Amino acid sequence: MANRLKQYLQDPVLNRLYRAIRQVGRLNPISVDLTHLCNLRCQGCYFYAEQMDRFEAPHEEARFDDFIAAEKARGTNFVTVVGGEPTLVLHRLKKIYDNFWMNVATNGLRRIPMEGFENLPIGIAVWGDHRSDMELRGGGSRDVFAQALQNYRDDPRAFWYYTVAAGRAREVEGVVERCVENGNRVLFNFYGDCSTAGGQLDHRQGFANVRHQVDRMIERYPDKILMTSYLCRVVTTGRLYQRQWGWDVCTSITSDHPVNATRIRNGNPYNPHFRAYNADLVTTRRCCTGESRDCTSCFDVWEHFSWIMSNLRQHLGSKAEFTNWLAVMYLFYLINRVVEFEGGIELLPEIHRRAGRAVEADFPARSFDTSWRAPVSATAASTSVISR
Repeated sequence: MANRLKQYLQDPVLNRLYRAIRQVGRLNPISVDLTHLCNLRCQGCYFYAEQMDRFEAPHEEARFDDFIAAEKARGTNFVTVVGGEPTLVLHRLKKIYDNFWMNVATNGLRRIPMEGFENLPIGIAVWGDHRSDMELRGGGSRDVFAQALQNYRDDPRAFWYYTVAAGRAREVEGVVERCVENGNRVLFNFYGDCSTAGGQLDHRQGFANVRHQVDRMIERYPDKILMTSYLCRVVTTGRLYQRQWGWDVCTSITSDHPVNATRIRNGNPYNPHFRAYNADLVTTRRCCTGESRDCTSCFDVWEHFSWIMSNLRQHLGSKAEFTNWLAVMYLFYLINRVVEFEGGIELLPEIHRRAGRAVEADFPARSFDTSWRAPVSATAASTSVISR
């Protein structure tokens, strides 16, 4: 396997991407619900579906400061900020920013200022065109998408977490056009019907049409789309080689949570450092997006980033497979500005050209070997737009 990796890395572009990742070193991630409060109540929000708002954030600033100190002492160096709406507690967001690599997901209603957050990766939620987004997030009357576009116009920190419902593929092109015209990039996410609304929102109908539209957008905007065709296919099919997505393979689990004891013993990769903290900063949950949620409704892009990233060995069968793995790995580091951003983003069209459009051949019928771990141990702390 080492010889194969060495062979693939003779390609100068792949070597550049791989070296950039290795130079960062190990990521020790956590996810944190920064607050239990939100200024929206979105249909299908896992945060409320799982009643995560019952864990009240501490009022005492000293408790928050102690939490940061404890995590730094534990070795944490990467934080995904989720939970409620983080812009409601900007002073605490600033403390995270000053102490860790991080990203934050926001509904976009309140702008995160540039001063003090100059290099912050900001993922802004959108769930469809203005009409669909208003229906799902704006209570049928509030154009949240329009407000967010205004707040983050030409903001180099901002990218859109565009959560696409299975039956609304026709909206993809128009939404992406609006985001690109606004001076931003786009990362796709996929709607899990937690509220069982059915119809166009029902994920059980499959995402084939959505995948087609995502591939079209990659071809049209190769410098703006922060997702590869391969990542899109893994997330929307829940398939990675011969494994099917679920709790038994998810790598974004709280490793010391009692409910995960059986999961850890099954031999599938996971990050032993990771914890998903509730807003009280004391209790943790099973995984990033729930305590008892049915994993078949989870299409969270960050969790699937992590799934791919933690399984390098499976992707060493050919240079094309390794390229798929490396492109996903590098994009995670790039989106979160863990590697140098300006130079890296210029490589985005070349990354898409090399990765190409994902096809069935990208998922060969190869046994899933869990006996070996990747030399780069980095698993993504999930951030799902479904919580917005």
